Amino acid sequence: MTDTPQPSVPQTLPQTLPQQATVTDRRMLETLVCPVTNAVLTYDADRQELISKAAHLAFPIRDGIPVMLVSEARELD
Repeated sequence: MTDTPQPSVPQTLPQTLPQQATVTDRRMLETLVCPVTNAVLTYDADRQELISKAAHLAFPIRDGIPVMLVSEARELD
């Protein structure tokens, strides 16, 4: 029998993945519309929400991802 060289396998994976971004891309936010009224949304950076004035709803942004579910939205006064 002959010894055939085996490819080396790294013991650990390199840390090549970037850390999760928490800043939401403004261009992406500009393309979103209210799922109820199809109206333009307003970005509230302080509260991390997208505001639909037409539907009186505020959609949360969690970990940089807009949650566009009516069941997750906060009603506005």
